[in-house]
Amino acid sequence: MNSLFSFARHKSSIINSPVPIILLLLLCCIAGCRGGHPAEKEEADDLQQIKDSGELVVLTLYSSTSYFIYRGQDMGFQYELSEQFAKSLGVKLRIEVARNVHELIEKLQAGKGDLIAYNLPITKEWKDSLLYCGEEVITHQVIVQRNGGRTKPLKDVTELIGKDVYVKPGKYYERLVNLDEELGGGIHIHKVTNDSISAEDLITQVAQGKIPYTVADNDVAQLNTTYYPNLNIGLSISFDQRASWAVRKDCPQLAAAASKWHEENMTSPAYTASMKRYFEIGKAIPHSPILSLREGKISHYDDLFKKYAKEIGWDWRMLASLAYTESNFDPNVISWAGARGLMQLMPATARAMGIPAGKESDPEESIKAGVKYIARLQNIFSKVPDKGEQTKFVLAAYNAGVGHITDAMALAEKYGKNRYLWDHHVDHYILLKSNDDYYQDPVCKNGYFRGTETYNFVREVVERAEVYKKKIKG
Repeated sequence: MNSLFSFARHKSSIINSPVPIILLLLLCCIAGCRGGHPAEKEEADDLQQIKDSGELVVLTLYSSTSYFIYRGQDMGFQYELSEQFAKSLGVKLRIEVARNVHELIEKLQAGKGDLIAYNLPITKEWKDSLLYCGEEVITHQVIVQRNGGRTKPLKDVTELIGKDVYVKPGKYYERLVNLDEELGGGIHIHKVTNDSISAEDLITQVAQGKIPYTVADNDVAQLNTTYYPNLNIGLSISFDQRASWAVRKDCPQLAAAASKWHEENMTSPAYTASMKRYFEIGKAIPHSPILSLREGKISHYDDLFKKYAKEIGWDWRMLASLAYTESNFDPNVISWAGARGLMQLMPATARAMGIPAGKESDPEESIKAGVKYIARLQNIFSKVPDKGEQTKFVLAAYNAGVGHITDAMALAEKYGKNRYLWDHHVDHYILLKSNDDYYQDPVCKNGYFRGTETYNFVREVVERAEVYKKKIKG
């Protein structure tokens, strides 16, 4: 502010009225919480300035636990909490994504956001420059292993001696090295440097029995148990680390509001629903066999599949396979992400495709809308020349959303693969979208994505359709 008044004094020769002074004073007052480093006497206005702007700018990172885009919809635990907090303030939410924790803090301090919504470690270094707020959570690293089988789960860190543990370079590897030294050596630490494998891919490999052990943060490990119920994450290998949201030092009212909101809403229906969505509800739908091979029936809805598959030029058994993979032919199922009905359309997509309100569970309405959406996807991927390949792109986009598939196509082209071939080309890069080296690539516009599910989804739908064609007459 002093610099502004200095400017006014230097320009006094051209100032003949009080109007410029008033404008300067107004500029000083407008400088808000996200405007960098306002003067101390303006601190009391930090929350009101956000309310007046009508927008809360939240900084976070792409990850499975914080923020990601799924089927065109913003999702993630930290995202949903931010949305609920913004609603409590009566403002809209705008998300700004940083590349890493250090960039989060840089953006906050530069005034490019109001609040960091991420489990930011509480450290002495950052405590001097930030105000921590919101819910204080405890994070720690755990051994990810399997339940069942011949090998009993490890219950003590000393049992890691002689065991093979696979980790990516970084904090997990460093913790294992330190633990190995504390135990006097003996842990067989395998540093996985393959850039096509992420930390969550290693968790998947544990679940599938391909490797025996890996390491993950407890929240990431907990989320992955919803995909793989056979995982055991009970063995901690690090000290507890406190973490929470954060704002700048000059935003005390925002910090107080965030802390108060967390305290008052941790048992609210919305907060509880978000917690269950990401950390408790199983993500896999149990599947049953063909309804009646003897009678030549796949499901109770075969006539509807036959009726509407013609509109998109599909074999009806491919459409049936898609529905089976999505819902197990259960018209009343609701997925963890909120997709509904036989064809598992997200609410926004269902509305756009013409499903009347309250009719999401109607089998014919769901199939009709699903086919309409597939037709739209066929148009989007019309440049894929081979119809069989085009179907795979459509299936992938149906499962993941168009944005992640176009990202994978861009990556494929950048790294010398064919952007119009799925197998061994684009499918390779949908897998890599869980790796920050790839989802942070400039050609990617949609950030982190757990591509394993989409990769498997396409294969399962196509392979099952072939089984249907062999066993069920057209």
